[in-house]
Amino acid sequence: MRDIFRLAKRPGMTTRSGRRRSRWILILLLIALVVVANQSIPLYIDWLWFEAVGFSSVLLTILLTQGLLALLWGGICFTILSLNLFLVHRSPATDVLIELEDHLGLPGRFILERYTKRFLLPVTGALSLLAALQAIDQWGPVLRFLYPTPFQVQDPLFHNDLSFYIFHLPFFNFLYQSLMTVLVLSGLLTALAYIPYRGIQITGQGLRFSRWARNHLLCLIGALLFLKAWGYHLSTYDLLTSPRGVVFGASYTDQFATLPALRALTVLAVLCGALAVTRIWWERLTPFLLGLATLIGVAVIGQMVYPSLLQRFRVAPNELDLETPYILRNIHFTRTAYGLGQIEEVEFPADENLSLADLRKNELTVSNIRLWDPRPLLATFAQLQEIRTYYKFVDVDVDRYRLNGRTEQVMLSPRELSTDHLPSRGIWINEHLTFTHGYGAVLAPVNRVSPEGLPVLYIKDIPPVSSIPLRISRPEIYYGELGNEYVFVNTGSKELDYPAGGENVYTTYQGKGGVPVGSLFRKALFALRFRDFRILFSQEIVPESRVMLYRRVGERARKVAPFLRYEPDPYLVIAQDGRLFWILDAYTTSDRYPYSEPTRQVGNYIRNSVKVVVDAYHGSLSFYVSDPTDPLIQTYGKIFPGLFQPLEAMPLDLKAHIRYPETFFAIQAQKYATYHMKSPQVFYNKEDVWSVPRRQGEKDVPMEPYYTIMKLPGGKTEEFILLIPFTPARKDNMSAWMAARSDPPHYGTLIVYTMPKQKLVYGPRQIEARLNQDAFISQQLSLWGQRGSQVIYGPLLVIPIETSLLYVQPLYLAAEQQSLPELKRVIVAYGNQIAMEETLDRALARVFSKTPLLATPGPSPTPRIPSSIRELANKALEQYHKAQEFLRQGNFAGYEVEQRRLAETLKLLRENAAALP
Repeated sequence: MRDIFRLAKRPGMTTRSGRRRSRWILILLLIALVVVANQSIPLYIDWLWFEAVGFSSVLLTILLTQGLLALLWGGICFTILSLNLFLVHRSPATDVLIELEDHLGLPGRFILERYTKRFLLPVTGALSLLAALQAIDQWGPVLRFLYPTPFQVQDPLFHNDLSFYIFHLPFFNFLYQSLMTVLVLSGLLTALAYIPYRGIQITGQGLRFSRWARNHLLCLIGALLFLKAWGYHLSTYDLLTSPRGVVFGASYTDQFATLPALRALTVLAVLCGALAVTRIWWERLTPFLLGLATLIGVAVIGQMVYPSLLQRFRVAPNELDLETPYILRNIHFTRTAYGLGQIEEVEFPADENLSLADLRKNELTVSNIRLWDPRPLLATFAQLQEIRTYYKFVDVDVDRYRLNGRTEQVMLSPRELSTDHLPSRGIWINEHLTFTHGYGAVLAPVNRVSPEGLPVLYIKDIPPVSSIPLRISRPEIYYGELGNEYVFVNTGSKELDYPAGGENVYTTYQGKGGVPVGSLFRKALFALRFRDFRILFSQEIVPESRVMLYRRVGERARKVAPFLRYEPDPYLVIAQDGRLFWILDAYTTSDRYPYSEPTRQVGNYIRNSVKVVVDAYHGSLSFYVSDPTDPLIQTYGKIFPGLFQPLEAMPLDLKAHIRYPETFFAIQAQKYATYHMKSPQVFYNKEDVWSVPRRQGEKDVPMEPYYTIMKLPGGKTEEFILLIPFTPARKDNMSAWMAARSDPPHYGTLIVYTMPKQKLVYGPRQIEARLNQDAFISQQLSLWGQRGSQVIYGPLLVIPIETSLLYVQPLYLAAEQQSLPELKRVIVAYGNQIAMEETLDRALARVFSKTPLLATPGPSPTPRIPSSIRELANKALEQYHKAQEFLRQGNFAGYEVEQRRLAETLKLLRENAAALP
C-alpha cells in the first residue's frame, strides 16, 4: 500500500515541480527580455543617429566585428569547456570498493551524475558568455591586426617592421591571455567535475586519480605549458618597451640576460609540455617533475637573479660605455615617435640693437601682440555680453582672420546656451523644446582697448552686430561645448531664437540635424531611451519633429571615431558665408612603439592626423586627414573606407583657420627639452636639459604655449605661429624657443631657435623678478591692491622681432565685488629697459626712446630750481595731497602723474639740499 500511495503522489509532485520550474523559466525570460531591451533600444537609436550623420557604415563595421568576435570567441570557449566536460562524462566507472573509501562521504557516481550535468551546463554557458563579452571590447586590436600598414622601419634588435609591434603584437597578447584564461578555467572545472564522477577521490592514502582523469589532466597541463612557451616568446618582444634600463626600451641587461633567459624558458616550457603528454604512456613521473622544477628555477634565476647581478657588477660600473648603443636607439626612436626628427635648429643671436625703425618695419607683428588673456577676457565677456543668465561663454579661442586687407589676430568666444542656468530650471518643455540653442559669438582683436580698459568688440550683441566686413549669417548654435542630453526641434512648442527687449523672438529649425521622430513606435523608443515618458505623451512632439542628441562637439566626434584621441578644446570658426563651424584636432596614439619614451595618459607615439569639422547648426561631421604619412591613420582608412577625406577637400575658408594644436605642441616641447641632445654622453649626463619656464604667482605653473602673428627670423612675411620658450633645467636664463607654423604651405613645420651659450639672455622668470623689484611698478601694484581691487597678471609673452627678444606683460584690474577685469597697464621689457604705461604704444615709445621710467611722458620744460628748501618742501606736500585726492577718486592716471611730479621734486630736493638756504 505504501508503494501504491507513493506512485499516486508522484504525478502531483511532478506537476508542482514543473510549475515551479516554469515559473523560474518565465522569470529568467523576463529578465533576459529586459536586459536585451535595455541594450537594443540605445543601439537602435544610435543606428538612427549614425544614419542621420552619414556614418552608418562605421557603426556597421564595429557591430559586425563585435558580433563575430563574441560568437567566435564565445564558441571557442564553450567548445573547449564542453569538450573537457564531455571527456569527464565519458570517463569509465571506478571500482565500487574505492568509492567506499571516499572520505567526503558523497553519494555514488550514478546518483550525482544527473545533478552534475544540470549544474555544469549553465556554468559552462555563463563562462562562455563572459568570454564573449570580454572579446567584444577587443574589436580595435582585431581590426588593426587585419589591416596593418608597414612603417618601413625595422627595430634594431629583432629586425621586425614596427607595424608588428603596433598592429600584430597587441592582438597576439590578447589571444594568449584569453586562451590562458580559458585553459586555466577548463583545468579547474575539469578537476572539480571529476570529484563527483569519482575520477579524483580523497582517500586515507591521499588523492587518488583514475587513469582516465590523470591522462586528461596531463593533456591540459601539457596544453598550458605549450601555451606558456608562446607567452615567453611574446615576452621577448616586450623588452623593446622595457622601462628597466637607463633609458626606455631594451637595455644591455635586457639583451644579454633577460632575452637569453626568455628563449631558454620557451624551449623548456615546450619540453615540459611534451613530458606531461608523454607521461600518459610513460609511468614515471620523475622526468616531468624535474623538467617543471628546472623551468621554475630558470625563470627565477634568469629573470630576476642573473639580470640583477649583471646590472650591478657588469653594467653599473661601465654604464655609459655599455648603454651607449641603447641610448642612441632611445634618442632616435623617441624623436621619430613624437615627430621631432624633422625639427630644424637655427641659432638666434638675441641681439639688443632693436630700434623704433625695426618696430615700424614689423608693424604687423607689433600690432598683433596679444594684450588680452583668455581667462580675464572670458570674465569680461560674461559681464558685458552674456545678456541673459542662460547664455554662457565657455572658452575664448585665439585665431586669425583676413580683415580689411591684412591678417589680424582675434579672440573669439561663442555664446552658448546653458540649461543649468535657465530661470525656470526643471520645466521639461523649457529644457528640451523651447531653449534649444545658443546664439552668436563675440569677436575682439587681441590688442585693442577702449578708454575704459575694456576690449573693443568687432562682433557683439544679439542679433550679432559687426563693425568689420566679417558677418555671422547663421548665429544659432545647436552643437557646441555645452548642451543637455537631448532637445526636440520642429515641435508644436515655440522655440526661442533670441531675446529682444521685453519680448522674445521665436523660430523653427530649418536644418538637417537630428534624427526624425517619424512614427509613434519611434516616439516610444525615444521615451524608453531617455527614460522619460513625457516624450511619448507630449502632443508637441509630432512626426516631423527631430531629436538632437550627442550635441557636444567632442562627444559627437568621439561617437563616430572612438579609436582617435581628441584635443579637449575645440575652437569656433566663422566661415566666409557667415556660418559657424567647430574645428577639433584628433590624434592617433600607441603605447607599443619600440624604444620611445612614454608620456603619461598618451603612450609613446602620437600624430595629429585628423582635423574634425562640425557644423554648429546642422551638426554634420567631416574628418580630414592632416598627416597622410601616418601608418595608423592609413590603417583606420582601410578599416573604415569613406570615413576620412584628404585635407585638400576641406573648404578653403575653413582651411585658412587650421592651426597647430596646443596639446600636441606642449607634448613635443616637453620631449624636445630632453631629446634635443643627440650625443649619448651629453644625454646620459643630462648636461644640457631644458625646461619650460614657470610663471611666478600663487600657483607656480609652467608657461603655456601661445599663438602670435610674427615674421620668423629670415622670413619674408608674417605667419600665425605657436610659440614656447625654453630655459636650462634649474636655471632661469633663456636657452631657446620653439615655433610651430600653422599657415600653408608650411603647416606643421617646427623650428627651434637656440641662444648663444656664451651670452646671457634673460628668461621670462628673470624678467618677472625684475618687474617685481622695480620700485615704481611695485608701488603702483601695492596702491591698487590697497584700494580693494584685484591685480591680475597677464602672461609674460616673449616676442621675437628681427634678431631680438621683446617681453610684454599686460596687467588687469578687477573689483573684488564684481569680476569685470579691465586692462590698466602694459609692461614692456627690452634689454635693461622696463616701462609700464597705459598702452602698448606708449610703453614701446618709452623703452625705445630711452626715456627714464619715472619721467613724465612727452616733452617737458627744464624745471626751475626753487630758491629755498621750504619752497621745495611745500611743493612736494602739495603734490602729495593732489595724488591722495586722485587716489580717493579712483583716478589712477591722475594719481600716477602726481606721483611722478612728486618724485621729480624729491629728486631736486636731494640734489640741491646743500646749495639751498
